[in-house]
Amino acid sequence: MQLKFSNRGSTLIVRVIGELDHHSSEQLKIKVDSEIIKSSTKNVILDLGKLTFMDSSGIGAIMGRFRNVQKLNGKLALVGIGPHIKKILDMSGILKVIDAYDNVETALNKMM
Repeated sequence: MQLKFSNRGSTLIVRVIGELDHHSSEQLKIKVDSEIIKSSTKNVILDLGKLTFMDSSGIGAIMGRFRNVQKLNGKLALVGIGPHIKKILDMSGILKVIDAYDNVETALNKMM
């Protein structure tokens, strides 16, 4: 798994590339939390457009980041969810708690 970070104002955008599973979920947790701490981040967008696989560890990692961002009075959004990943997120119930958008621009506009 690769993570690519960018910032738009107080929003951290994290592009997740590859597989988010029990081998890589800890890496996501550590790196995203570290980026949140060292920048003036309030909101986080996870861009899952290049995510090819996710298991329950990935779901836990996403929910953990959601809770951490809530503690900062911020929001977390998901974007670019492909059909296979959407099915997993639907079954887990995450999409009832976390907003999902088609693209980063839409998410940025809704989060303001």
